[in-house]
Amino acid sequence: MVSLYIGSTSGYSGKNLITMTLGLKFQQEGYKIGYMKPVGAMPKRVGDKLGDEDALFMQEILGLSEDPEKLTPIVVDHDFKIKAFSGQYKNLTEKIEAAYQELSKDKDIMLVSGSGSMYSGRYCNVDGVTLVKKFGFKTLVIDRFDKELNYDYLAVLKDELKDNMLGCVLNDIPNQFMEELNSMIIPFLENKGVKVLGVIPKDPLMGAIKIGDLAKRLGGRIIVANEKADKVVENFLIGTMQVENFMTHFKKNPKAAVIVGGDRSDVQLVALEGNCQCLILTGNLYPNDIIMTRAEVLGVPIVLVRDDTFTIAKKMDEILSRVKLRDVIKVQHGTKLVGSLLDFNAIKQGLGLA
Repeated sequence: MVSLYIGSTSGYSGKNLITMTLGLKFQQEGYKIGYMKPVGAMPKRVGDKLGDEDALFMQEILGLSEDPEKLTPIVVDHDFKIKAFSGQYKNLTEKIEAAYQELSKDKDIMLVSGSGSMYSGRYCNVDGVTLVKKFGFKTLVIDRFDKELNYDYLAVLKDELKDNMLGCVLNDIPNQFMEELNSMIIPFLENKGVKVLGVIPKDPLMGAIKIGDLAKRLGGRIIVANEKADKVVENFLIGTMQVENFMTHFKKNPKAAVIVGGDRSDVQLVALEGNCQCLILTGNLYPNDIIMTRAEVLGVPIVLVRDDTFTIAKKMDEILSRVKLRDVIKVQHGTKLVGSLLDFNAIKQGLGLA
């Protein structure tokens, strides 16, 4: 039995997508897969037991049905943090080890998913680096592009984990960064001993969110075309500019939500006629009757929110960068995309399976 720890340089980097892609691929090849997430930060009750939402979703995808408390032996909630910071927990890794030993019985490959970054949980010694060193896990580290890549972080991890680190996967890479990545970053990483085992380009669908979910996350409500709440938003535009300039940007951004004040009917009408995904009206200002009627006819949802345009734009940016992998379409699309770009042979060789 071999084990692979899937960690990352930061939260929301794509650990779930990479883990399920690997799990499904190994299952297709006939391997018996086990899975656990030692530390969870999304508490979810299953009957009288406390588990982690991401871990429960993952085992559902992989067709497993393990005890939630074994699946995620440590779930971080407010009470846990209070006790942890006051030093009430000792040797939490023993609890993880007991669950790991039980879940890994009769398995060929054990997939172990990290939480947050590789150093998240250091305050109580359950961070990824500590667990990898203690259990000798082979490790795959995901680094998601966010203005830049964390190449220094990856080099430091390689120095610390040595041969336990099989390599990295670079995720969400925009097209305009590919040349710099191939000419500078990848050669640097390879020179530091960090193998690049996959480069995943930015994909709008993977960062999309349903309008209904978006309205809830923004603290707003849909006031027109509620039946279209399942349409997805992939990006957003701020409609504070002149109409002519707005139209130029709007044509380049399909499936965008348009954030605009409730009193800017000129921009609202342009967005509606341009078939935007939805209008997000700020300042709790209702649109006029013409806009309401036109949105109803065109089937474009209008979301009314209390916050100002700047605040909503900040929230939107954060939401779209942290959208969870839940929809069936995303799972199918994402695993197919990642599966075509990961170097499975190199991963299997690193695990001693090839």
